Amino acid sequence: MRVRDAVTTTGGSMKHAFVVALVITIGATLSAVSVSQAAIESTFIHGGDDRSSWVGPIQKIKDNVYWIPGAGSNTLVYVHANGVVLVDTKVPNYGQVILERVRSVTDKPITHIINTHYHSDHIGSNTFFPASVEVVAHENTAKYMQALGDFTLPYTRHGLPDRTYQDRMTLLSGDDAIDLYYLGAAHTDGDAFVYFRKARVLATGDAFAYQSLPNIDFGHGGSGIAFPETIAKVASTFRDAEVVVGAHSATPFKPRDVADYAEFLRLMAQHARTSFQQGKSPQQAFDGFSAILPAKFKGYALGLPTVRPGGGVFVVLFDELRKQAAGTAPAGPESK
Repeated sequence: MRVRDAVTTTGGSMKHAFVVALVITIGATLSAVSVSQAAIESTFIHGGDDRSSWVGPIQKIKDNVYWIPGAGSNTLVYVHANGVVLVDTKVPNYGQVILERVRSVTDKPITHIINTHYHSDHIGSNTFFPASVEVVAHENTAKYMQALGDFTLPYTRHGLPDRTYQDRMTLLSGDDAIDLYYLGAAHTDGDAFVYFRKARVLATGDAFAYQSLPNIDFGHGGSGIAFPETIAKVASTFRDAEVVVGAHSATPFKPRDVADYAEFLRLMAQHARTSFQQGKSPQQAFDGFSAILPAKFKGYALGLPTVRPGGGVFVVLFDELRKQAAGTAPAGPESK
């Protein structure tokens, strides 16, 4: 059975020359970034243009699990008995490229899309695929996607989640089973951890995208204080995972890397709290952070775009700590 050519039927007459500006707001707290990000995360087109040079070739990870890197998030491809499940669909305009990459390994139809969270580089090409494809996400991710307002047109609303879950759900069954977990606030409060049970492959989305300081979307439930505990839960929950795939990593991670990342985040949150209590600025906290890191973290990136002038991630952490102190944000787990 072949993937339906209907994915281009509706789009052929409705293509629009929409352009999505990928903007990094410099020198702002992430809550402010979230507002501007929501404003620019628009124009999800039905159809696609072929900028395949921006996307790497499909690569086998393990067994029947593949990935397609580039143009936003890594897209995972899971070939099951009756079709194909995609995890994240990159930025807008890349549905056709994704489909072509999938077609190079299987002619089975796309049956499901799993979105790890609501950001445009993960949901951007949802609407390329027909309404027969079931979209699955955490309930908070679905809420944020609906609030974007970009799925209200007749030919875009099918890109919204059809099924949601609160804590855990299983898609498919038997050897094809895929487990979806929500384990707490991290990058957002809707991050999905996707586990391909038989292959023992875990997708972590942007909750573990790089070995680096994290991107915390505080305006949409993300929490630097809760982040370490959430990732520690990931490490303990998926002890039998053999391969871990981050949303933007150039290569897969080892399972041990998840536990190490939880420790790194714990040190980050602890250092932020101590610096905050000592009256230091976010920039001073950031400047002193590398000095407290054990040698095994020296290769971690501290200068990615998520680290903005004025202390970057520590601006967000200080904002969260300030709101906790004022009683206007949840206390969250302590990082002691």
